Amino acid sequence: MKSTILPVAAAAAAPTVQTRGWPVLRLGFRPFYFGAAAFACLAVPMWLALFLGRLSLDMAVPRRVWDAHEMLFGFAVAVIVGFLLTAGKAWTGLATPRGAFLGALAALWLAARIAAIVGPYPLYAMLDLVLLPVVAAVLIDVLVRARNRRNLALAGILLLLSLSNLCFHLAVLGVISMPPMHALHAALALIVMIECVMVGRVLPAFTNSVTPGLNLRSQPRFEQATLALTATALLSWVLSAPGGFTAVVFGLAAAAHLRRQWTWRPAVTRSRPILWILHAAYIWLPLGFALLALAQIGWVGVSAGVHALAVGATGGLIIGMVTRTARGHTGRPLQASRAEVLAYGLVMAAAVLRVLLPIVAPQWLVMSLLAAALAWSAAFAIYLVIYTPWLLSTRLDGKDG
Repeated sequence: MKSTILPVAAAAAAPTVQTRGWPVLRLGFRPFYFGAAAFACLAVPMWLALFLGRLSLDMAVPRRVWDAHEMLFGFAVAVIVGFLLTAGKAWTGLATPRGAFLGALAALWLAARIAAIVGPYPLYAMLDLVLLPVVAAVLIDVLVRARNRRNLALAGILLLLSLSNLCFHLAVLGVISMPPMHALHAALALIVMIECVMVGRVLPAFTNSVTPGLNLRSQPRFEQATLALTATALLSWVLSAPGGFTAVVFGLAAAAHLRRQWTWRPAVTRSRPILWILHAAYIWLPLGFALLALAQIGWVGVSAGVHALAVGATGGLIIGMVTRTARGHTGRPLQASRAEVLAYGLVMAAAVLRVLLPIVAPQWLVMSLLAAALAWSAAFAIYLVIYTPWLLSTRLDGKDG
């Protein structure tokens, strides 16, 4: 009894000066995870209604690229920003934006999403282009001050994402002669690189920490070779290199990622959903690379590989990380509830319905799109129901953050 009461009493006696202000604006994951989940619930059904002609909107951005752009720079970037602003504080011990500054960043993100639908294109482009450079500057500042050079590459990728977004908007406006979708492919490639780097750091560590007796050893040379192959394959694809070369490199990258995951012993996580969802999502990376390799020789459409990376890998890793990190940073146990496990399964089902079903049964395309959209939206609706009260309230342990 004594050991239980003392920590509670200590927490109650702790100074409260650091927990000032609205809880939702105390750390970056709070507003951005909430915004990303809400956007995921609404944007996909809205795109589907537009695609099927059930909804007509005079949007600033062309409908054919609105969904692709907003899933990357609306949904995925919101999660990346929330994660990096939170991780940056953990990595360096230095403060990242909170309070009014964090609120302004979240408001900027939201304003761009609204302007895409109801505003003039120049306003939308201006709002959309500001967030990433500001966040990159914040991240660079705290990393340099803390002499944390290891993570500076992530800030560099944010700047490259900003450049790809600029190219997208200039292409839509006709300022540069580039198909806007090429810029979005570059953005997806950069997001995939972020995923490959971060998953390589956290997934073996997570698996080790919950498996007694397991000792997953780092293989630096193999890791470097895998990342180099991945970057080469994605760059070749984005730059439209000869199809044969790109197909071979994507095939090698797919094989490297399969071997990489095999060394992480994914089977030992089968009783821990909050961990196996990350392994399940990761398998979509080599699958996406394999599909993009096949697309280079005309066996499947490029869309299959793109959606394997965007829905299966990115969506799956996001639902896994926004549950795990939000639980950890709100002082809750790292144990997924049944509802969260259902959300994991729905995102994986959405990937299967969006990627694999159209390949084997193209005549069911519309049905597969409807089912995938429903599964995707339901997954993030579950997240909102569970996590909104947690994101808007103080940590259970009374700590800041």
